[in-house]
Parts: sequence; structure tokens; C-alpha cells
Amino acid sequence: MNNLWRSIYLTRWFFLLCGVIVVLFAASFAVRELYFVAKVSAVSLFGLTLLDALLVFLYKEPLNFERHVNERLSLGDNNPVKLVVRNNGLQPVTFMLYEGFPDQMQEREKVFIGILAPEGEKEFHYDFLPKQRGEYFFGDAFFRISSMFNLVSRKYVVPSGMVTQVYPSVLQLKKFELLVFQQQKTSVGIKKVRRIGNNSEFEQIKAYVQGDEVKTINWKATSRKFDLMVNQYQEEKSQHIYCLIDKSRNMQIEFNEMSVLDYAINSTLVFSNIALKNGDKTGLITFSDKIGTKLPANRTGSQMRRILEELYNQKTHFKEPNYELLYQTIRRTISTRSLLVLFTNFQTEFAMRRALPMLRRINQKHLLVIVFFENTDLQEYAFKPLETMNDVYISAVAERVITLKSRMARELKQNGIQTILTTPENLSIDTINKYLELKARGAI
Repeated sequence: MNNLWRSIYLTRWFFLLCGVIVVLFAASFAVRELYFVAKVSAVSLFGLTLLDALLVFLYKEPLNFERHVNERLSLGDNNPVKLVVRNNGLQPVTFMLYEGFPDQMQEREKVFIGILAPEGEKEFHYDFLPKQRGEYFFGDAFFRISSMFNLVSRKYVVPSGMVTQVYPSVLQLKKFELLVFQQQKTSVGIKKVRRIGNNSEFEQIKAYVQGDEVKTINWKATSRKFDLMVNQYQEEKSQHIYCLIDKSRNMQIEFNEMSVLDYAINSTLVFSNIALKNGDKTGLITFSDKIGTKLPANRTGSQMRRILEELYNQKTHFKEPNYELLYQTIRRTISTRSLLVLFTNFQTEFAMRRALPMLRRINQKHLLVIVFFENTDLQEYAFKPLETMNDVYISAVAERVITLKSRMARELKQNGIQTILTTPENLSIDTINKYLELKARGAI
């Protein structure tokens, strides 16, 4: 802001000087004695302008520009961008920087203003919040440059175009990984769940030591060894977990300029990483009217990279979801009992009940968890103050839709299907909590 006011200050003096010269020329016709003064002033102004032009155009490349941004950006997160400007000359430079923002930012007014000392450097920072996956193009940056006199300006373009790719949120992946496996996880809504029962695999028989559970004593081995022997178990891991993503038209609904599909994709990436870190095998199936991606469950080091690449290319289709085809695909490709997390978005009871027979058949062999979404915008309409009859009608319809979602979730639970009805913002937290709960109960 100080640089901006300094530029305005110099420009004001320039116009003031021009006004004085005009007044002197006008006065010279009435007072001949002032003619010499006006002439000297005009020549001085012309010389000063010429000197300023020489200073501005003296260097072919007066400024050096660098843009620091990750080649892979995270969807739905603030991605930092750093701009670095350096003065290549031996004189002070005043500049206005017009950044080549991606078209998706719709940023047309933001300008970075600064003054650089000889061989000086200045940094600017801003955040880029992408709302869609895909490629984003940063254009060339151009400058409006002037010297300390601010009488002549020059446009200088720096070729700096670059393409970046927006992937599902890797930042959220790292954030939830840190929270789940550390103590502060409860501060963001991730619950501590007490383990119920014992979901373990036999490992070996060992001698009893103080602290071992009495119920694990192996009496046959004890009678043979004439010493207390206990069975040692290890937690059962490497269970198969699949994320099933519905790509039908219902997943095109947007919240905060992001589609429901993109929320599901971000949550799938986070959830798959947590499951892999927990020792389980994760896989991916996408579908609409046809089956899309089929990635078998695995726990190798490269599995997260495969999931990330597959999620990057997913798009919604203007079709209805084919749950019968999904059931047949699961039946053919998933042979062992697995946890299936289905991200979908039922809009009507008819759509839910039409899919219910296939969902029940899937749930007979596997543990199915259905995740669908509350409409947070409708909640605002339902509970806002009523001032007109139109507000009353809108509020009534919004409450009806909210009640409908809750009724669908209740009916799914009555049919023995695990259900998560959540907002897009809480999707990852609620999915992780359900996974931790099922692991603690030994349900998978």
C-alpha cells in the first residue's frame, strides 16, 4: 500500500508540473518576462522525460520473475503460490505485476505493486483453491515498469506459462493420517473406540508371564510342559476393503462449488490411506450404468499411487446407477468377505428402494456401508426466520427433504445395512470413525 501511494504521489507531481508549464505559457502572452521561464521549464520537462525513457528502456530484461507452485495441486484445499521478482538493473524500479491467474480463478482485479532497489528482490504470496480436478494453466506474467521519476512506463512480458494438475486432496490425506495415528485426533472429531471382543489370529504358544490373560491359557500344553502355557494371538490384518464410487447423475450435485463426486473422491483417498496404514488391503470400483475402474485390493507400497491415478480421471455420467451390474461384478471379482464402502447419493425413496434388493444381496456376503449426503443448503432454508408466505413454503419443502433423507437412512439400517448420513464437510471424519468402530467391534 505504501508503494501504491508513492506511485500516486509522483504521478500527482507530474501533472502539477504540466499544469504549471501550461499556466506559464498562457501567462507569457500577457507578461513577456515569463516567456523565458516557461521555455526553460518546457525544455527541462522534455529532457527529464527523455531521461526517464532511457532509464526505463535501458535493460532488455529489467526484471526476473519466478512462480513457485506444485506441479500437483490438491482439490478443495488452499494451495500456496509464491511469486519472486528480482531487479536485474542498477537503478530503482517501480512496477505493477499482473499475474497470469488460471481462468478458473476468475481473478481480474488483483495487482501486485512494489518498488525494488538495484539488484533487489521481493516476494508475493497468494492461495489457489481449485474446485475441480484436471489441468489448470497459469499464463504469462506481465509488468508495468517505471523509474523513480514515474514519467514513462513500459510494458514487459515474462514468458512464464505453465500447466499444473489438480489431484484428489493429498493435503487432507496427510492431515488425517497424522491425526488418526496420534493422540490429538479427538480434537477434530475422530473418536477413540474401545476394542470389543477379540478378532485375532493364532500366532504361537508361549510360557505364561505376569499380565497375560487367564482365558488364553492352553491347558493341554500346560499339562504336557508342567508349566503354565498361553496362546499368543496377533491382531487380524490384511482384510479386504473396497471403496465403491457411484458416478451417476446424482453425484453431480454441488456444495461450495465442488461436486458430491469430488467430495467422495477426496474421502476415498483419505480412507484408503488410513486402511493401508492400518495393515488392510484396499481396492476401488467405480460404476454408473456401466462398470468403470476395477482395482483389486492390495497393500503394496505402490497401491496408493494407483488409487490416486485412478481417482484423478473419474467423471460423472448422465445415467442412472446400475446396482445389479455392481452386484454381479462384486460377485465375480471379490471372493473373500470384505468391507465395502459405497459412496452414493439417493435423492428419492423410490431410487433407494429400487436399489435395496441388490444392496441386501451384497450385504449378505460382505459388510456393506452406504455413505450418502445431507443437503446443507436445505438446512439453511429449513431453519431460517420466516417473513413471507414464500419463506414458509420453501421452509416446508426443505424440512420434508431433510426428513426424507433421515427416513431412507433409517430404512437401510432396518435392513441390516450400515449407513452414514453426513454432510460433505464431515464426510472423511465420519467414514474414518465408522471404519474404526467396525474394526474395534471385530465386524470385519
